[in-house]
This record gives sequence, C-alpha cells and structure tokens, in this order.
Amino acid sequence: MTEKTDLKRALDGYRARRGEVRMLELPASRFLAVDGRGDPNTAPAYREALEALYPFAYATKFASRRVLSRDYVVPPLEGLWWADDVAAFTERRDKTQWCWTMMILVPDWVSDEVLAHARETARAKTVRADDVRVMALDEGLCVQTLHVGPYDDEGPAIERMHAHALAAGYRLSGRHHEIYLGDARRTAPERLRTILRQSIVRAEPQV
Repeated sequence: MTEKTDLKRALDGYRARRGEVRMLELPASRFLAVDGRGDPNTAPAYREALEALYPFAYATKFASRRVLSRDYVVPPLEGLWWADDVAAFTERRDKTQWCWTMMILVPDWVSDEVLAHARETARAKTVRADDVRVMALDEGLCVQTLHVGPYDDEGPAIERMHAHALAAGYRLSGRHHEIYLGDARRTAPERLRTILRQSIVRAEPQV
C-alpha cells in the first residue's frame, strides 16, 4: 500500500497556535488557483471557484498516486484576500468589493505532466476545470497566527499579527492569506480554525 503524506503535518506553514504570533520563512510553492470578486457568502463566482478547484485537486492526488506512486491527503483550502479600496476590506468590510484567489497547494513532487493528466480528468467532472490555473507563490518571510471562531471575528487576531510585525521592524507586503483548517459547512462557527498569514519585509530605516 502506498504511504499517504499529510502535508498539514509535514509542512511548517500549516503550524500555528491560538494566541501565538510567529515569523517563518516559506519556500516558493505552487497552487491550483481560481480568481474572483464579491461576497464569498453570496457571490456565485465563489461557489463556482470551489466547484472547479476540488475536482482538480482530487484528480491531481489520484494522478500522483497512479503515475508517481505517491499518495497524499488533499491540502486545505486557502485564500488570498484584498480590495482595490483598502477601506472596503479593513473598515467598511464591504464584502461585495472584495477580491480573492482561492487555492489548494500542489505537492512539490507533482510534475507539469501529472497536472496535465489531472486537468483532463477534471474536465470530465466539471465544466469549470479550465477556470483553474497553476500559480506560483513565493511569500518568503511571513508572520502568522491561528484564529478560532467565526471568520467575521478575525479582526483582533489580524491586528495583533500586524502589530507584532511592525514592532519588530517590518512592514506588510503582499496579500492577506488565510488557510481554512475546518469545513464551514460541517463545523460550528465558534469552532472554526483559520491560519492567518501576512508576508512581510524589513522596513526601510528612518532618515
């Protein structure tokens, strides 16, 4: 029987504790990704993104097992979030104006050839398979923490995370990144576990 790798246990980027903010250096990675805009609770584009991502992700897992004899647990859903008007994201929380990229990690041993096989398989499962792109992401140095509870209550944890980075002499860069360790369809809101991450760079010294 092929050994199954659980990337949530194997990779440092999936480790976070509630109430703890830490810095970590992440390697460049590849993701299956779908871009969109609008309120994730109501926008059809968000539901369609997930309908495209998951068949492709599972097709990749099965292709890896068949072609490479390497099996793994499909990693959790992740998202990059932002807004053209920053206030719509931070202050007004106007979700209709939010932009997002929903994504699922591709293990580093999966080749382009295996991904091509997976896309063909996914096309038989969903008409949206070609909405999925393979995206490289190199966040480098990051700060992250774990939020437990409803998504709309993340604000204080995000503020603590940002304050930690700024106090250490860094500035924020890149998109706000979330990793969903639970299934919102099956988990009570107060028990949801979400890794919050922000890439950072050393701040320029004041002259």
